[in-house]
Amino acid sequence: MDSVEILADAATLALYTTDASNYRHVPEGVVVPRSVDEVIAAVAACREAGLPVIARGGGTSVAGNSCGPGVVIDLSRHVGGVLDLDPGARTARVAPGTVLDDLQALAAPHGLRFGPDPSTHSRCTIGGMIGNNACGSHSVAYGRTVDVVRELDVLLYDGTRLTVGPTSPSEVDARAAEPGTEGRVFSELRALVRDNLALLRTELSSFSRRVSGYGLEHLLPENGFDVAKALVGSEGTCVTVLGATVALAEVPKRKVLAVLGFESDIAAADAVPAILPWSPLTVEGVDADLVALLEPGRADGLPPGGAWLFVEMEDPDRARGLIAGLRGALTGSALLDDVAAQKRLWRIREEGAGLATRLAGGEEAWPGWEDAAVPPERLGAYLREFKQLMRKHGRKSVVYGHYGEGCLHLRLDFDLLSPRGVAGFRSFLEEAADLVAAHGGSLSGEHGDGQARSELLSRMYSPEILALFARFKGIFDPAGRMNPGILVDPRPVDADLRVRRAPLDLEDVTALAYPEDQGSFGQAMRRCVGVGKCRNTTGAGVMCPSYRATREEKHSTRGRAHLLAEMVNGELITDGWRSEEVAEALDLCLSCKGCLSDCPVDVDMATYKAEFLHQHHKGRLRPASHYSMGWLPVWLRAASLAPRLANTMSRRFSGLLKKFGGIAPERDLPTFARTPFTRRRDDLKRWATGPRPVVLWPDSFNNYLTPDVLDAAAEVLTAAGYDVVLPDRGVCCGLTWVSTGQLDVAKNVLRRTLSVLEPYLRSGYRVAGLEPSCTALFRGDLEALLPGDPVAKLLAEQTRTFAELIEDSPLEFRSLDVEALSQVHCHQHAVLGFGADEAAMRAAGIHNSTMDSGCCGLAGNFGFERGHYDVSVACAEDRMLPAIRAAAEGTEVVADGFSCRTQIEQLDGRKAVHLAELLRRALPSRD
Repeated sequence: MDSVEILADAATLALYTTDASNYRHVPEGVVVPRSVDEVIAAVAACREAGLPVIARGGGTSVAGNSCGPGVVIDLSRHVGGVLDLDPGARTARVAPGTVLDDLQALAAPHGLRFGPDPSTHSRCTIGGMIGNNACGSHSVAYGRTVDVVRELDVLLYDGTRLTVGPTSPSEVDARAAEPGTEGRVFSELRALVRDNLALLRTELSSFSRRVSGYGLEHLLPENGFDVAKALVGSEGTCVTVLGATVALAEVPKRKVLAVLGFESDIAAADAVPAILPWSPLTVEGVDADLVALLEPGRADGLPPGGAWLFVEMEDPDRARGLIAGLRGALTGSALLDDVAAQKRLWRIREEGAGLATRLAGGEEAWPGWEDAAVPPERLGAYLREFKQLMRKHGRKSVVYGHYGEGCLHLRLDFDLLSPRGVAGFRSFLEEAADLVAAHGGSLSGEHGDGQARSELLSRMYSPEILALFARFKGIFDPAGRMNPGILVDPRPVDADLRVRRAPLDLEDVTALAYPEDQGSFGQAMRRCVGVGKCRNTTGAGVMCPSYRATREEKHSTRGRAHLLAEMVNGELITDGWRSEEVAEALDLCLSCKGCLSDCPVDVDMATYKAEFLHQHHKGRLRPASHYSMGWLPVWLRAASLAPRLANTMSRRFSGLLKKFGGIAPERDLPTFARTPFTRRRDDLKRWATGPRPVVLWPDSFNNYLTPDVLDAAAEVLTAAGYDVVLPDRGVCCGLTWVSTGQLDVAKNVLRRTLSVLEPYLRSGYRVAGLEPSCTALFRGDLEALLPGDPVAKLLAEQTRTFAELIEDSPLEFRSLDVEALSQVHCHQHAVLGFGADEAAMRAAGIHNSTMDSGCCGLAGNFGFERGHYDVSVACAEDRMLPAIRAAAEGTEVVADGFSCRTQIEQLDGRKAVHLAELLRRALPSRD
């Protein structure tokens, strides 16, 4: 048998103290097994030491059922994969760490899919779905996970490995006669059913979303004595799942989406019973409060209303019939058959769990009562009474969820920071549990009970059923070592809460203002709720390039956020800002800001990293790269005084420069331009006389390294009717000092820049940015760096991208009729948007395809720093470079970011162009 190492260092323990729930437990250790044999060895090691086992998949549990006081076994990194897929039988055999989207991708070419599809489908694992009995938006059509599980390969705490599924009476008898644990398990299960037939048949309802408790009804003779199904939803309290055989469903040939508007969420709930007879594939709901949390434009396409149901159907005519039948109840409707339009609106629902963590007024909102379900015909009545309960307790929440199955997801603004608030939290949960039970519902509709609901099961079930639950667990886990405190002998619902205040001394020293978090670094650290979208390795978006390259939790946005939160807590990470554990995790953060736009709760790890580096190195010698790359604008300015000499010295002594500058030896050093743009075009350092004055921002990269980009921009902007000027003195955005955490220097640089720009800004000049990272800093980070500065506010308001200025002009281009492939800079993706760029290219006859390529991997100083080269290349090879290599000959590669162009040229040998250079070719004067 393989041996395994149980990791118990502070950093690893900190990564696994919590999941996506309210709860925090410091594990005894962590194992990241590489195979099923290592899982077996890990359980054996726990058994020998008498330690509990907590099996963990993607760690996206909202109920606290994948964190606990024991040894966490992370099955997600290595113990995944589809072992077999049989299209004829429509089944698949999978390992427990298989990510749902990976299974879907392999099934799709056969016209098949795995039915259940929770919103975390890009990172949740099949093993975790089995543990929770997960459902998702299509359960109206495809059912719960329990409905598609055919067979399980499971491991008991005592080391016994069993294959379980439906079992005939003769097979039950045969297996009960086996020696050892297998015989005992089947004998005792047979007795449990035989002694309690009436109780099991009467109290365990057939309500489709009854997920709370154990599924003992599956052991009834009429249900085939299905031990596999009885273990689905057991949340790791009985066995460790080593593999599963699951059924697949046919994918509909066509789907349309009916978006139905209602006056309120209650009106939407009342309409559900009238919708279900139309055989929908989904009936999902969101309310206006959730939509209000979206960025402007994200809700375009929703019909008028205060709440909406998304009803997916196969037949467009039936969808039209449904809309006609509900006409009197609707405030508006839309029928979408375009897949792209459907996906855009589905994102609203999928990101609900993250969006709902902050209410419209900025209040923090928490799970705890996020998963209750009632029979759909009771949904309207339940929601009315539930809202009364919310008003009684003074609580607020958005409402969204699986309306078609009577399962609502809410996050309420509980006060979890004060003893009085926690007492109110408990009181609310108890009354809410009583309300759900009164409506014949389930405390959990798909997330499982975990610590969030296990203590409340006595309000839903009789003492007799609870005793059977304990008996069932005891059959598989007589030692009580499997995920203890969950379902049986539960831990209190209001214990072990992870929400804590940051120490005042930590809050007082922060260099950044955190305007979106009431000025509190501690509150910013509570943004990450663990939904784990940053662990997506196959889908669209930028976040998180370092996780995509390494697949390590500590190199995900969530992992870093957990480490920072533990630094704030001070229990595991005890040396605060000096923590080497946090420094190591942040080292591979590219500061790409992908999380700022892609994370549903707007975690901004680039900002947190800048703050940490500022504090970590305060009063100490910094890494060499902070002096070489962090002070790059100064060195570029110095080199511009004698560029030929600088280039000669750079080539001749590149090895020494890299060694002492902390630069990766694999990197080529950039070539300095003969004449910086600001010196070449000294004539632009004047006061504008035209009606549309604009300051062309001479960023350090383009000014000193690629001045032709600024030349092109000046020519195009002038042709577009702008009076282009340059600042009369040297300016810099300070970005390189921000990214290396030299925030005091960055602020001084920015203050000096603002003093230069103030006359232009107060006279109404706009500022044209060509380098996305500089432009994004002005538009996004300036308030955090210089809060309350009125000139900084003007600069943020009056800064435009080059493309935005072109879009806002009457300039007409001649058609270039060329193909283009665009790499969007990460900061542009996060802060600025790319719509104006696409519009400008269309106007110039450029047939553009925008790559969904994520971060280029160079990311300013990151890819140049020693020790980062391999990760930098891996990021580029993830999506960007394969897309460029696949492009047709003659395709223009467009990349406004200097880093992006440099990475493409150094790794692929292809010269990418800035949009300004391409548009210059399309000027009528260039015919």
